[in-house]
Amino acid sequence: MKASDCGEGTTQATVGVGLIGTGYMGKCHALAWTGVRSVFGTGRRPILKHLAEINAKIARQKADEFGFEKATGDWRDVIADPAVDVVSITTPNAFHAEMAIAALEAGKHVWCEKPMAVALADAELMAAAAKVSGRVAVLGYNYIQSPLIRHISVILANDTIGAVNHVRLEMDEDFMADPQAQFYWKSEASSGYGALDDFGVHPLSLLQILFGLPTKVMALLAKPYAARPTRDGDTRAVETFDIASVLFEVGAGISGVMALNRAAWGRKGRIALQIFGSKGAILYDQERMNELQLYVAADEPTRQGFRTIISAPHHDPYDRFIPAPGHGLGFNDLKIIECHELLNRIAGRPARVIDFQAGLNIERVVHAMAQSHLGQRWVHIPCN
Repeated sequence: MKASDCGEGTTQATVGVGLIGTGYMGKCHALAWTGVRSVFGTGRRPILKHLAEINAKIARQKADEFGFEKATGDWRDVIADPAVDVVSITTPNAFHAEMAIAALEAGKHVWCEKPMAVALADAELMAAAAKVSGRVAVLGYNYIQSPLIRHISVILANDTIGAVNHVRLEMDEDFMADPQAQFYWKSEASSGYGALDDFGVHPLSLLQILFGLPTKVMALLAKPYAARPTRDGDTRAVETFDIASVLFEVGAGISGVMALNRAAWGRKGRIALQIFGSKGAILYDQERMNELQLYVAADEPTRQGFRTIISAPHHDPYDRFIPAPGHGLGFNDLKIIECHELLNRIAGRPARVIDFQAGLNIERVVHAMAQSHLGQRWVHIPCN
């Protein structure tokens, strides 16, 4: 029985899932689809219907591993399958637009990994296709699902740290820190700008959910290594920028800094968020995703200092996973939460997601930052 045949309150309602791409993020999506009903206990039950990879042999192997009924070496087969209601797209960035648009035109819902597309024009076409189709189309911004990021929203809404005047965002990893690491697709211009859109979209998703997006930006992009060795023993010029530094303004009177680095030795998954207000401050780092620091200036002078808040069942939806505080969630748990929010949106309920229109606004900011670097000037971003 397909999801479209049942009311949301019917426990037998199902949703047929298709998956295109089975790398790191493909596996994350498969785990999320497998676990979402067990964790949240309600809503439509995902049925893993059809998986696509670059060739039929790999597809069959991954389908067996992940639990999909059918496998194919042609992604178009997944989209054409009438048993598939929603398509997860976890391929390299350059393929997102074609696949997402084809899925939407076929009447499928879409869950596409970030960044939305390499070219702004493609992102615009994706958003337009989603609007015309009437289907749900969301992007893989799982960090906004963190229980403690949600709690930061509550702290801000309660005016605990007063009027915010400055925000700092950093995202660092070291998977491209070794100058002898071989050239691969993330160093090709066809993948995008580099750290700016590969990384920058994640901090921007946090900014969007907490404050809104920047209204003007100034950026500097850098290449720590001009060339990398190839498999055949030659070298190839690096075409993307692994470092980006950005100044920005957001909202009324909030200044900001964003620093991105894919070549930062020692950093494994850092997304650091610092929020400074008139009455206090908040610090958060994704590498320690189950805690945040809060400073309240109104505390007695002898007690002033950053207090650590540990994730716990009262930080929604932590309790869906673990009944005790301090045990901690992980990256794949955030993906399960994101999957649940997608199903909420499909069911017509309020959902904490970044859909294609909101994602397009993030892409516009990214391209404005690249334009700023090229023109060595501030770039103003029209209100969306």
